[in-house]
Amino acid sequence: MIQHDGHVHSAYCPHGTSDSFEDYVQRAIKLGYKGMTFTEHAPLPPSFQDPVPNQDSAMHPDHLRSYLEELQVVKTKYKNEIDIRIGLEVDYIDGLERETRSFLNDVGPFLDDAILSVHFLKINDHYTCLDYSPDMFLQAVHDCGSLEALYNLYFKTVLQSSKADLGPFKPKRIGHITLVRKFQKRYPVSFPYVPKVLPILKEIKKQNQSLDINGAGFIKPLCDESYPSFDVLKEVEELNIPCVYGSDAHATKQLGTGIIAIRDRVTLTSPKALS
Repeated sequence: MIQHDGHVHSAYCPHGTSDSFEDYVQRAIKLGYKGMTFTEHAPLPPSFQDPVPNQDSAMHPDHLRSYLEELQVVKTKYKNEIDIRIGLEVDYIDGLERETRSFLNDVGPFLDDAILSVHFLKINDHYTCLDYSPDMFLQAVHDCGSLEALYNLYFKTVLQSSKADLGPFKPKRIGHITLVRKFQKRYPVSFPYVPKVLPILKEIKKQNQSLDINGAGFIKPLCDESYPSFDVLKEVEELNIPCVYGSDAHATKQLGTGIIAIRDRVTLTSPKALS
């Protein structure tokens, strides 16, 4: 039985589906969930230009208030059936820490939970979205000079996210730390990547943070593994880092993705237990 899904999106995601909060909650109850955290993509910093073609990576700023208010209603309605937590998935963007800190100071008091993730990388003088498409990923490889250089930049940025001073409301959970492997079947590595992740894990441990153990990669045809991958999960268990399962669902049918495989390899807890 799934105790808690700590990474769930909603109809407020512009690249998601129209499935309502009620749809998600009722599906979660059928699956036996004890709790779930809605972590919609937080609005991007005002000075940041979304690099994907439709500029649909995150919630529109004008929708944030209604997202929080609607979730509060659903949380109250189902309080005797399931523990619903109000959260956001916040982007760490290199160079925009001040804007991110300001945003978190404003919204943090209204959140029960949050995830800090890296989707965007600063390469030379521009930003790219790491996980948008295989073609955009390949362009990033070319811009970095090699696949290994892109991996290095991604892991460096995730490490920065763990260390960054984002104020008292900084998310305590670091999201999908091997997202760089989303297209690994098309662009396989010829170098060991697990050692590159170890400094991140050690920093997460040092900072008393937790990890998003994310099942979404299992339904990505060019990935077919969790984030982090099972090789990395061995190191996570060795360091005894708190782990929270996340389906990263963008549709109700994706709830529970990868949970059985993940549950067999790592000890999971709920974000509420870590509060």
